[in-house]
Amino acid sequence: MEKYYLQMYHHVLSVGDDDSWVDLNSLDIHPEMAQRLAEFGILDIREGYIRRQHVARLAKLQRLRYLGVNLNGAAIILDLLERIEALQEEIDRLRRG
Repeated sequence: MEKYYLQMYHHVLSVGDDDSWVDLNSLDIHPEMAQRLAEFGILDIREGYIRRQHVARLAKLQRLRYLGVNLNGAAIILDLLERIEALQEEIDRLRRG
């Protein structure tokens, strides 16, 4: 089985612009790996660009892979983390309101 490695760069993006896109080439990710991540639903790739919020997903994925989690497991963990974050935001909103 071939191994691919992700190299991440920190991007400073405008706050609140939920529909901004980042050039996939600027992330130095192998095209086949990017395609696999799109198939898992981790990335939304359009014409060589990914959504701004997916850069954070890639950073989380990189940390999970560094810890030895395989790609399938990392995809599941990312989904669960996002669900936990959404639930925490809902809890905070309900406490304030």
